[in-house]
Amino acid sequence: MPTDDLPEAFHVTTDEQLRAVSNLTRHRIMAVLRFEPATITQIAERVGLAKGSSSYHVRLLERAGLVKVVRTRKVRGVTERYYAMAARSIVLPDPGEGGPDVLMRHAVADLEAAPAEGERHVRMAHLRLTDEQFAQLAARLEALADEYRELSDPSLPDASLVFALFHPAAARAQAEGETK
Repeated sequence: MPTDDLPEAFHVTTDEQLRAVSNLTRHRIMAVLRFEPATITQIAERVGLAKGSSSYHVRLLERAGLVKVVRTRKVRGVTERYYAMAARSIVLPDPGEGGPDVLMRHAVADLEAAPAEGERHVRMAHLRLTDEQFAQLAARLEALADEYRELSDPSLPDASLVFALFHPAAARAQAEGETK
């Protein structure tokens, strides 16, 4: 199933959906399904799970509406199901005050699990920006991510891009103190 047929975004709105995406194993399963459909056996092999565990996690994702069966075929009398993402991207709710962002935790876990000898580009920069500069940088980062997502070729090796642009709590407290 080509990704062109998918809705642009799936908005996580229920507790069941949030629990489904909050699990690192299910996050990795969704990464496998990002570009092409796969069977439970294929998912298990790619994620390094037993087929039973893979099936359990896929059923939870399917029940939450995050993945769906896109085709079936009979193999030696057994129906083989191919699963795919329900949308091109998943939009998570705001994690709220002080709540850790699920996406960042998964990104760090994926980075830690990536081969150390592989090519990585990790950088943290502390910036001092006006509100306008902050908004411009956020828009540029999102546009860049969208541009390269459009260029993605499922036949090429997977690469992940994660960014976070935010005002740290200490910086916000300092700024509030300066205005008093």
